[in-house]
Amino acid sequence: MKLVWTEKAKARMAEILDHIELEFGIASRQSFREKAKDFTRLLIEFPEIGTLEIKDKNLRGFQLTKQTRIFYRIKKDQIVILTFFDSRQDPKKRPL
Repeated sequence: MKLVWTEKAKARMAEILDHIELEFGIASRQSFREKAKDFTRLLIEFPEIGTLEIKDKNLRGFQLTKQTRIFYRIKKDQIVILTFFDSRQDPKKRPL
């Protein structure tokens, strides 16, 4: 399967990485980046690894870290990374 990132997902990832580096340093930034890479590799092998959040929209979510949840959708021969969500936010703000 092919992995595709939306512009929103790319922007959120950049924001998260910048925030982590600012607050916790470059090593933490690299650690988060590696965790995200590992997840995407696993996702390509096992696309249904995430929890089905909204069945009729085929929207899935996966808790990447304690603070970060990733949302994605499976479409035919591709997996679309939609966005990242800070779990500490109000759940009503979830991008669903």
